[in-house]
Amino acid sequence: MKKTIFCVALVAALFLAIPANAQFKIGPKVGVNISTLSLGGDLSKNFKSSNISSFTGGVMAEFMVPIIGVGIDASVMYTRKGSDLKNLVDNSTAEQHTSYVEIPINLKYKFSLPVVGSFMSPFVYAGPSFAFRVGDNFADQYKNKSFETAINVGIGLEFFSHLQIAGQYGWGLGKAMEFENDVLNSALNGKSRAWTVTAAYLF
Repeated sequence: MKKTIFCVALVAALFLAIPANAQFKIGPKVGVNISTLSLGGDLSKNFKSSNISSFTGGVMAEFMVPIIGVGIDASVMYTRKGSDLKNLVDNSTAEQHTSYVEIPINLKYKFSLPVVGSFMSPFVYAGPSFAFRVGDNFADQYKNKSFETAINVGIGLEFFSHLQIAGQYGWGLGKAMEFENDVLNSALNGKSRAWTVTAAYLF
């Protein structure tokens, strides 16, 4: 609960810091992510992690300061992350995935290009995301975390001041999954890594 309140307060504080003449837009955002687990620890050589793909969707809001092209966007998204995890010792496999409500908050910069600037604007962005678990499909010997943070960086194109196509890469900052066994847990950890492509239409 405290983490949820912190995230809401952070979004509110960032939006209040935007000047009064900022441009505000809001609209739906959908896409696909390709995620995996980056394995570390003494036992990581005994496992192989492969990508899984899934849908992501939600709502995005954007505040931009005119002329200088700097602003903030924030989204509330349903997303799923995980991995096809193979045990190389006994050749067993399991798809480990977790569903989240994720709140990414990004600092964004838009810039104009000659000739095409009237209808197309590139942008870059970066920022943290806060993900709250809402469901999972983990094997019995694993457990997942109820809260995850990550850092995202991305690039995109805005068309006709409404449609935004973006691609980003995200690094999970903490363990996304753990073993129930404490000894195994200390020797193997998995952190989320994800490529995400989205389309948003802002009004």
